Amino acid sequence: MVTDRGFDELVAEAEAARVEGWGFSWLAGRATEERPPWGYARLVGARLAAVDAALDIDTGGGEVLAEVPAPPPLLVATEAWPPNVPVARRNLRGVGGHVVRVGERPPLPFRDAAFDLVVSRHPVDTWWDEVARVLRPGGSYLSQQIGPGTVRELSEAILGPLPPPEHRHPERAVAAAEAAGLTVVDLRTATLRTVFHDIGAVVWFLRKVVWTVPGFTVDGHRAALRRLDERIRAEGRFVAHARRFLIEARRR
Repeated sequence: MVTDRGFDELVAEAEAARVEGWGFSWLAGRATEERPPWGYARLVGARLAAVDAALDIDTGGGEVLAEVPAPPPLLVATEAWPPNVPVARRNLRGVGGHVVRVGERPPLPFRDAAFDLVVSRHPVDTWWDEVARVLRPGGSYLSQQIGPGTVRELSEAILGPLPPPEHRHPERAVAAAEAAGLTVVDLRTATLRTVFHDIGAVVWFLRKVVWTVPGFTVDGHRAALRRLDERIRAEGRFVAHARRFLIEARRR
């Protein structure tokens, strides 16, 4: 078992592991998270098969697009984190996708009304005005987003009690979409059980999903990590809850 190994060994292994891209296979057997009931990748695959030009914003390592069975003639993805860009280019080569490195602020480097479909899984921020601008009339934006207070239990295990979450509320996303001239046609929410079986899985997750504990470092949070390690060993697991919402908006 992983937890037969000591704290320092598990943490060192997780610190040395690579975290680029947006795949989570390193956590196999060490952490699990329920999947949202709507099947985002399946929805995206079906939509891509029915359009001529599509854009994926914040593609990560291109993991979702790389699996689509019928990509459109024009498939473009953007990514802002430099280590992810070569990963995405490698993954999307097989489906004819083009990866564009972008900055962390708008605008998007595309002409007006360039795409029939814009998709995004877990965007850092949604630039609603830019999404509306690059969509053709009648085009759609489909996105799975992180909800408020996701894995809050883990954040508080490291940082202590936190105030109520102020960001990522689905109702605010609806208001922002409509303010940009889009019509929201679908909104769904889900709370998903997330289980960590060893402290190495926690460290790797916090290195990858950086907004969970902003500024996370092992040295800076070692005392909290040791306490959490003791808890995992005593209880056999640490349980948190991820929150997701699916939003679809259409350009008028």
